Amino acid sequence: MHYDSQQGGIILLIRSRETGSLGANCYLAACEQTRQGLLIDPGDDAAQLIAMVKEEGVTVKYIVNTHGHVDHVGANAAVREALAAPIVIHEDDSQLYRRPQESLTLFFGGGELAAPDLLVKDGAELHVGSLTVKVLATPGHTRGSICLLVENALFSGDTLFAGSIGRTDFPGGSARQIITSIKEKLLVLPPETVVYPGHGPQTTIGAEKAHNPFLQG
Repeated sequence: MHYDSQQGGIILLIRSRETGSLGANCYLAACEQTRQGLLIDPGDDAAQLIAMVKEEGVTVKYIVNTHGHVDHVGANAAVREALAAPIVIHEDDSQLYRRPQESLTLFFGGGELAAPDLLVKDGAELHVGSLTVKVLATPGHTRGSICLLVENALFSGDTLFAGSIGRTDFPGGSARQIITSIKEKLLVLPPETVVYPGHGPQTTIGAEKAHNPFLQG
């Protein structure tokens, strides 16, 4: 899918592709003026993701993983080699690539995972062209889950979905933490903030605050 959004004079280009057997969304988010961007959660189908980047004429500055599960990181190595961009992940998920039970490769398959190049913390900022990408630590699905706030767009990984939230029954998950993360970090954002989740369709913060059954009360 292809989205264009005007953000305070900056045009944010967003392309998405569903990848792999688990249907994880990979996003290409770029500054239209400079054609610099970031590739978020390349889980599988590396050749198609590389082709998507080339079709848009975007130079990928960072490959960012919202967390370390295989359906979001499985194509890291191939994409990094083709695009010559560093892999970014939160420091608390940095070891999952060496732990097949926690990365879920033990359960869902996948080869050896690529090690990250750059570790980030809550509040870190990545600068991509004219865009500022803010890292929001949202533990709960995994210890090191993050969301990325780019202008008025939120890439929520497996923390928040349209009408649902991420699973917390995998290693490192916590139901208490994920609800706290969503309420303290995400629901405080403007209601018109567009949410691009790791699985499923886009939504808004306002819609989830009003109607998501996991967030009521």
